[in-house]
Amino acid sequence: MRYNGCDIKWVWLDLDDTLIDFTLNSRRALDRLYREEGLGQWFPDADTWRECYEGHNYPLWDQLSRGEITTVFLRMERFRRPLTDAGVDNCVAIRMSERFDPLYLDFLAQEKATVDGAFDLLRRLHVAEVRVGVLSNGFADVQHRKMLNAGLTPHVDLTVLSDDIGVAKPDTRLYVHAMERAACTDASAHLMIGDNPDTDIAGALRAGWQGILLQPQHCDKARKTPPEGAASVDTLAEAASLLGI
Repeated sequence: MRYNGCDIKWVWLDLDDTLIDFTLNSRRALDRLYREEGLGQWFPDADTWRECYEGHNYPLWDQLSRGEITTVFLRMERFRRPLTDAGVDNCVAIRMSERFDPLYLDFLAQEKATVDGAFDLLRRLHVAEVRVGVLSNGFADVQHRKMLNAGLTPHVDLTVLSDDIGVAKPDTRLYVHAMERAACTDASAHLMIGDNPDTDIAGALRAGWQGILLQPQHCDKARKTPPEGAASVDTLAEAASLLGI
């Protein structure tokens, strides 16, 4: 497959909010946690709980992508902070966070919503005889389960996770590791599709890959300018059209 003057042999896709509808699945998992763990005694409704959690979770992920914190710190703090905000004693909040993290990830892995056009894009890539990889910063203990439960696993040739080598996108070492795993070290033969301009696309470009930024119009995240040299699309169907498949 030719794209931007390059012979593309591997197309890599971010998982969360690119193939899997992470935002919807996460909110469903958080709602379930709210109900089953009796969080109504601290938060007046599930919406308040979700907003407080997400208000801490997203900045923590940004810090992780910059290498400023560890995954262990993130997994504790994203629950401890909203709980202490709501008035829970810090020692109690720590114990609750230790319980909530695996529960939330289990609930999350059970959800199956995918991004519109995900399966059609994967099918078109295989028809075009392009290898398909998933490149994700998510936790290994849940990402594989999410893919399997959503029905994505049979359509993906290779899954590479930040947990594999302990570095996260946009660190170019993860992209190099992905090329080595794919046994294709020609950077110009790789293309990344993802929803985050900084972690997904900027990192790919620095590694010598091509990049396409996915920005769904219905998404509640603010639209961003794609890094120079990358295209921007609103849907996965538009990405397929851009790739000529």
